[in-house]
Amino acid sequence: MSERHDVVIVGGGLVGASLAIALDRAGRKVGLVEATAAGALPAVFDQRNLSFAAATVNALTALGVMQLLGTAPGAITRIHVSRAGDFGRVQMDAAQYQRPWFGQVVVARDFGHALETRLSALSGLSRYRPARFVRLGGTIDGYRQVFIADADGERCLLARLVVGADGTSSAVRQALGIGVDEHDFQQSLFVARVRSARAPDGTAYERFTDTGPTALLPRGDRHYGAVHGVARDQADTVLALDDAAWLQRLQAAIGWRAGRLLDSGPRSAYPLVQVLARALVGERAVLLGNAAQTIHPLGAQGFNLGLRDALTLAELVAGADDPGSDTLLHAHVARREEDRRQTIAFSGGLARLTSNPAPLMRPLRSLGLLAAQATPLQSMLVGGAMGFRGEVPDLCRGAGA
Repeated sequence: MSERHDVVIVGGGLVGASLAIALDRAGRKVGLVEATAAGALPAVFDQRNLSFAAATVNALTALGVMQLLGTAPGAITRIHVSRAGDFGRVQMDAAQYQRPWFGQVVVARDFGHALETRLSALSGLSRYRPARFVRLGGTIDGYRQVFIADADGERCLLARLVVGADGTSSAVRQALGIGVDEHDFQQSLFVARVRSARAPDGTAYERFTDTGPTALLPRGDRHYGAVHGVARDQADTVLALDDAAWLQRLQAAIGWRAGRLLDSGPRSAYPLVQVLARALVGERAVLLGNAAQTIHPLGAQGFNLGLRDALTLAELVAGADDPGSDTLLHAHVARREEDRRQTIAFSGGLARLTSNPAPLMRPLRSLGLLAAQATPLQSMLVGGAMGFRGEVPDLCRGAGA
């Protein structure tokens, strides 16, 4: 007989694993379909640096994940934003807002290990791994059929609610027949760990250029997490640079604000393409994380937005008789609309604005930077950057810890 679950989550990455933990707290019977075998981490948990907004730190602390990190995260206490060739800059200090920090920087691999430790302690979670999502079937007595394949062949799970948290190329989204709108930024983003002559002091530096953003994020191990955007047609050339030439390029892009860059860890490159699902729900199914929206990483909002999606869903499911009802799914979409719309508009719009090389844009951007330094507008930017847009889940506000 097919095993029945309140919720079946397809995808054991950042958002899927976090949702499983949140649902377990609510006493729900959850199945987690993971492509990675026990003892290994999904590929997403690599050496990239994740910038957790304050709302995300609050939630992951309440879920018991932040306490399991092997390395202390790096606190972002100040933010410095500028654009090459433009006048003006934005500087923000958390102390001005009576906050200890705006967010924290965590290495993805360290976060993956912390999530795995937390998942292994859950009593109500059934983990199907390594397993591959095959297709969706019909609905029988209020349960949607979910077909997966593992070492023993194909099997069917039954779920009151199916969650597609399986990434940008989501197979669940395709099975639901939901299309996407894509925008290729024609940029590639390089990430690496770098060491500077000056140890991080809590300042995150972001510098915009015609070919994308460059940032240095303060890690907890006295290194910076470097992010460097390049035009897509330059990506292979940049990847082929030796470490000295790579550091020279990075230094030229970011300037000397963090001191001389001394050495770098391995580089990884990712194409920047925005992918937005045209719908977020289907019959007893919902899309979360990159399956719902893969956005430009400018402002580091992607995972933060996906986690707020997941925690909103968990709140609704916790008190529901039927976690997959149309009423619940429509309530989820309504609650997430403002945050999702504003975050997508912010990341995509800012990416287009800051990389536009047109001479006329320079004075307009300079005026924008000067305006953003003013307290009222800066306060709005700070609230959004910390993850407090729209109707925020309780755990993001520190409730229920």
